[in-house]
This record gives sequence, C-alpha cells and structure tokens, in this order.
Amino acid sequence: MAKGAVVGTAVVVCAAAAAAVGVAVVVSWRRRRRREAEDETKRKAAAVVEEVEQAFSTPTALLRGIADAMVEEMQRGLRADPHAPLKMLISYVDNLPTGDEHGLFYALDLGGTNFRVIRVQLGGREKRVVKQQYEEVSIPPHLMVGTSTELFDFIAAELEKFVGTEGEDFHLPDGRQRELGFTFSFPVHQTSISSGTLIKWTKGFSINGTVGEDVVAELSRAMERQGLDMKVTALVNDTVGTLAGGRYVDNDVAAAVILGTGTNAAYVEHANMIPKWNGQLPKSGNMVINMEWGNFRSDKLPRSEYDKALDFESLNPGEQIYEKMISGMYLGEIVRRILLKLAHDASLFGDVVPPKLEQLFILRTPDMSAMHHDTSHDLKHLGAKLKDILGVPDTSLEARYITLHVCDLVAERGARLAAAGIYGILKKLGKDKLPNDFSQQRTVVAMDGGLYEHYKKFSSCLEATLTDLLGEEAASSVVVKLANDGSGIGAALLSASHSQYAA
Repeated sequence: MAKGAVVGTAVVVCAAAAAAVGVAVVVSWRRRRRREAEDETKRKAAAVVEEVEQAFSTPTALLRGIADAMVEEMQRGLRADPHAPLKMLISYVDNLPTGDEHGLFYALDLGGTNFRVIRVQLGGREKRVVKQQYEEVSIPPHLMVGTSTELFDFIAAELEKFVGTEGEDFHLPDGRQRELGFTFSFPVHQTSISSGTLIKWTKGFSINGTVGEDVVAELSRAMERQGLDMKVTALVNDTVGTLAGGRYVDNDVAAAVILGTGTNAAYVEHANMIPKWNGQLPKSGNMVINMEWGNFRSDKLPRSEYDKALDFESLNPGEQIYEKMISGMYLGEIVRRILLKLAHDASLFGDVVPPKLEQLFILRTPDMSAMHHDTSHDLKHLGAKLKDILGVPDTSLEARYITLHVCDLVAERGARLAAAGIYGILKKLGKDKLPNDFSQQRTVVAMDGGLYEHYKKFSSCLEATLTDLLGEEAASSVVVKLANDGSGIGAALLSASHSQYAA
C-alpha cells in the first residue's frame, strides 16, 4: 500500500475516533445537564412540599387552642356581641322528638336547585316510622331569578300534587289539619318556631320581594292559593333538622354537624346559659342553637397563602373562613392551588403548565377523594384523574406520589380542624371529660353531609383526632355517628314535636 494511502487512512480513523469521542462528550454533557435539571426540579418540588407541610401542620396543642377559641366565640355569640363571628342563632326548637310522636306529618326541604317533599307516618315509641315517602323536584332556572310569588306558587303546587298521592298507609285523624316542617337552608332571622324573615338569598337564587319577608307566611299564602289546607308548625335549617332526626333515633344526641359542600353545627344548650334570650324559659329548660360555625374565625387558625388567596378571590372575602378550610366546596380547590404552585415553580407536570390547572374550582373534592383513595401500586387511577380533569396526558410516578401527598395534607388538616370544632362544642357543654360520678352516660354527635359520609380518609382522621383531643377515657363516652338524611325527616319530626295538637 502506498505510504500516502496509509497516512490518509490513519487520518480518517483518527478523525472518526475524535468525532466519536466528541459525540460521547456531548451525550455525557446532555445527560449530566438533564440529571442536574431533574435534580433541580426535585429540589424545588421538595421545597414547595416542605413549605406546605409546615403551613398545614396541626399539632394537638394548636387544635386545643382552636377549640378554646371556639368556646370563647360561642359565648360571645350567646351574649349577642355584635362583633362575634358566630351568631349562635336561637332556633326556637325547645322540644326535640322523643319517639312518642304519632300521626301523619309532612316536610319540605328547600336548600338549593332542588327541593324535596316528604311525608312520614309515625307510630309512637313501639312502631316509630311506620312509612316514609319522598319526591325530589328540580326548580326551573327562571324561577330562581323570578318573583317570590312565582317560586312559592310552584313549590306549593308540587306539594299539593304530592299530598294528592297519599296512600292507604297514611292516616290523618278526622278534623285535623295537615302539618309541615319547613327546612329552609338560607340565612334567616328566626322570630319563633314557625316564623322567620329572609336575610339574603344564596346558592344562585336572586328573587325580588322576599328579603325581609317571613318565608313561612310566603309559603302559607301560596298553599292557600293552591287550596291546600296545611299549617307550617316548624321552620328549621338543615343542621337543626339533622339534630332532631338524630335525637329521634338516639336520645343521647347532643349536637349535629354537617360536613358536605358547606358546613354547620347545632347543639342543645341550657336555656339559662343564653344571655341574649329574653323570653320566658322553655319548659324543657333547653334550646337548640344554630351556630352557623362556618363563619368561625380566629388568629389560631393556620391559614396558609393558599387559604388567603382563595378567600381574597371568593365571592365573600373575609366571611366563612372556617368553612373555606374544612368543607367540600373548598378542599379540592386548595389542592389545585398547591399543584399549580408546584407546576409553576417545580415543573411538576412538565415544562408547560397545564392550562386547565389554571381554572378555578376545576378540581372538585369528590375527585380529590378518588385520587386520595387510590391504592394501586403505580397510582394509575390518580394518573387517570389528572389526565381527565387537568388534561395532563402523562405524569411521572413521582408527580403522582406528590399529588397524593398534597391530597393527604389538605384532607388531614381539614379533618383535624373540624375535630377541633367538635371538641370545642363538647367543652362548652362540659362533655369533654368523664362524668364525675363515673356513670356510663353517652354523648352522641350526629353527622351528615357527603364529605363526612363518602370521604373515608377524612372521616377516619376526624374521628381519630377527636379521640386524641378527648383522651381515651373521655372518648369512650363520646360517639360520632352518621345520621344520613337527618335534615329531611328531622323537619317532619319537629313538626310533630311542635304540633298544634301536641298535649
């Protein structure tokens, strides 16, 4: 071979080797840069998560302080302190069901875009609820923004139709008027057990001519126009109804808590412990108080940047602070806001922030619950939810586990704060310790609402936290139990216990 050819071949080989080395260097450099970028992303994600963990921490000592603040605000509300966040509304319910009630009673449950009409035949202590029927009716959207007469005429007409379907299993004694319990879950200034003026419409209703009017009188006039002979004997909100329904089943029920889209609590107070009560003390010596506890606020509540931003951007900034931290309307939204911070600061879902993640309230609490309860080894159900709801086509296992952890932090904080509120009620009633006589007296808290019923990790955490706050001995005498749909039948039972024919 010619000397020149050998040299040329050597040059080519050397050049190829050099190119290979160059490629290898570039590949190695890119890998290193990718690892560094991944490490930086992980570091940023870890920093955000650590910050959230600290902000959402609820040590037992903090919860005890919140419970004490709840008791203090309850006392202020009972004194009619105008600056108290808890209004502690007098329900005028002084006779809770005993189980002795007999007869046919109706209930109307109006609290949103649907309403229910219910009838029950009560058979006294032996037979209890002999038969129960109900129908659910959707309110046409135009009636939600129409006039008061149009809305109540529609409701009365549907109620009249329902009465017309009474079967032979329901018996109204001769000479008696049908009686109705009216569950009205809008802000009302109650003036008696069967009267109350509307303060404002909420939940999408905007109706002329009802604010400041007695809602029972509005319904009664509408029933008269329909030719329906029925008397409203009890006006209650859903939480008071839940308390009544729970007491009918279990005589040891002392309080009721609703944890659903919204939240509220009611409890049985000694009438002589209500300074703002001006009337004659009721014969029972007791009065049910509607706390409207969603509006509880205190410097002790651990409000994070996410809570403050949510409140600021809400329709009612500065109001319902406690509700915005513990109820089903808001838990999913808090998770969304944390995930958005992780997407912006730590590229949790890739280099581009998913546009849907920017949408307010796109992540609902039932979806959060479904993600939180995913037990698959690769969290495939959680990943599917992120894809379906937030439009993230592919998530890393690490991103899915971070999302799961965020759900856990938000749900745990909400459940523990709710438990602190219940503990506060028990402290106010002196039920947070074993009785001095060491009797086996029980105290039952009736629970209702989809958040408590269906979000099992939330409810389990709430119950465990309440046990921790009470201590094992006192917790042995406190029972937290589901009173499903207590508000509907509860209104009918209150109609019975406040009947015009009651002895």
